[in-house]
Amino acid sequence: MRTADAVVPPLDEEIEGLLDDLDGIHAGVDLIRAGFRVLGLAALDRERTQTVLAALGGSEGADVMSLLAATIQRLTSYDANPALRGLGDDTAKDVRRIGEAVAFDTATSFPRDLVSEACARIDPYADRS
Repeated sequence: MRTADAVVPPLDEEIEGLLDDLDGIHAGVDLIRAGFRVLGLAALDRERTQTVLAALGGSEGADVMSLLAATIQRLTSYDANPALRGLGDDTAKDVRRIGEAVAFDTATSFPRDLVSEACARIDPYADRS
C-alpha cells in the first residue's frame, strides 16, 4: 500500500510543453490552459479525484470531452461561426461534416470505460489492496 503524501510534484515536461504550445492562441484557450494547470497541481483527495476524472472524460454527455467535441462541432458550423460564411458551399459543408464526425467519434470512441474503471478502482470502499 502506498502512503498518502500531500505534496503534489510539479507538472511533467509533457504537460508543461502542451500548455506552452497552446499559449496565446485565444483568451478562451488560455482559460482552459489555466484550468488544466490548476487540475494538474491540485492536491485532491480520492473522492475529488474520482469526480474530476469523471468530469474530464468518464461520463458521456456530461464531461469535458463531450464539451470539447460540441465546441469543435459549433466552431466548424457556418451557421454558428460567421467566420466560415465566406467559404465556398462545398468547403463549408465539408468543414461542418468534419466537426460532426469529431462529435460522433468522441461520443462513440473515446475510452470513457477506461476512465470509469480508474474511478472505480480509486473508490476507497472498493480498494482491496
